[in-house]
Amino acid sequence: MISLITILILIACLVLAFFILIQNPKGGGLQGSFGSMSSQVMGVKQSSDVMEKGTWAVMGAIGALCLVSVIFFQKPEGSTKAKAPQQRSAPAKK
Repeated sequence: MISLITILILIACLVLAFFILIQNPKGGGLQGSFGSMSSQVMGVKQSSDVMEKGTWAVMGAIGALCLVSVIFFQKPEGSTKAKAPQQRSAPAKK
């Protein structure tokens, strides 16, 4: 199960990188690429809203998957929170 969650986290990270790289850092986004005429025809003005919402959604999904992954991690065999103290026996008297 943990490997499935890890793969989903990696895929979400790639999608997040795609969303971030596609956006224009000055706020223009895809609108600057298509020019003014296509923004009237295709509605690219709203693409920045979609990209921003997609970025936030993928970031939330990564956060949720990371929190869920903690549930499925197994603790190492020898680690317990409250270990019983080991008693050392005194050497036998002759």
